[in-house]
Amino acid sequence: MTLAVYAAAAVAEIAGCFAFWAWLRLGRHWAWTLPGAGCLIVFALLLTRVDAGAAGRAFAAYGGIYICASLGWMWLVEGARPDRADVAGAALCLVGAGVILLGPRG
Repeated sequence: MTLAVYAAAAVAEIAGCFAFWAWLRLGRHWAWTLPGAGCLIVFALLLTRVDAGAAGRAFAAYGGIYICASLGWMWLVEGARPDRADVAGAALCLVGAGVILLGPRG
């Protein structure tokens, strides 16, 4: 369940941030920011659903998922294919996220 929540949060965050990017960097109408702001609210709400003992731990583990989702967005939406360094870096981040989220707690 945690992975599904993280994946949904990543899509919401990236879509929200991209809406602002489209407005300020791609010259799209300012109205793009309205659904973008909504997506960012959904993102924040979704992260509260993660079963973690501390918010910081939930946010840190989410970082690995976010990095992979960002590269997927770059490929699917922006048409820029990730290179080997992107894939290797994302794999390292996922391993780190797994250690943070699933590591034994004393």
